[in-house]
Amino acid sequence: MKSRLLAGVIAVLLAIVGAVIVVSYAQGADQRAVSSLDPVGVLVVSKAVPAGSSVETLKASVTLQQLPGTAVAKTALNTLEGSAGKVTSADLVPGEQLVAERLVSPEELQTSGSVPVPAGLQEVSFQLEPQRVVGGRLAPGDTVGIFISMPNGGLEAKPDKETVQLSIHKALVTAVQRAPEGAVAKPAPSASAEPVPDPRDVNLPTGLLMVTVAVNDINADKIVFAAEYASLWLSKEPLEAQDSGPRIMTRQDLYK
Repeated sequence: MKSRLLAGVIAVLLAIVGAVIVVSYAQGADQRAVSSLDPVGVLVVSKAVPAGSSVETLKASVTLQQLPGTAVAKTALNTLEGSAGKVTSADLVPGEQLVAERLVSPEELQTSGSVPVPAGLQEVSFQLEPQRVVGGRLAPGDTVGIFISMPNGGLEAKPDKETVQLSIHKALVTAVQRAPEGAVAKPAPSASAEPVPDPRDVNLPTGLLMVTVAVNDINADKIVFAAEYASLWLSKEPLEAQDSGPRIMTRQDLYK
């Protein structure tokens, strides 16, 4: 009886030891596979980063990982030291290696992301939150509709009423940049200002965007006036978009 009991205990112990060995082997398999391929440390994007983000913002969105040397790009970075003052030249997606070409000076980003100004037009810039800029999905070369809204004074016959108008059609976007971190948009003239999102949260388009458009002198006047005393909203308006003519939207027009 005692011998059978002893044999059973030994069998259980052997099974436990065998299980531990199998688990340990499986856990170390990936490490052994990488170590046999000359592993190299490289920064890998862990969270989405929009173009124009500063290096300070980027630090929270990359991790140092060991990858097989044969799978690492020649210009891949393993540190952000020496990159102060630079910004990302394109949108970065999780899983991609951070290469040197993705970090440029703000001046380089502006130059590479701009388009020529048609003869007779002038450029004017303004800052807006992403929800006012088609969710931040604008690029140089796009054309936009520019809405101007006023809390009062838009109609002489009804000076106390709110008004909105698509005042400028198909304005050419010549540049789109992220405003400097800490920049605060001028609140729209209303009872309460919209909160400014934290520009360090890069999972969704956040922070302010600097949009530059090429327009004639009259429309430049309108944009500057609205940026100072009213508020702006943009739509992505391709050249073939329907234009039903000028109209001013008021409360009474909403349900017509």
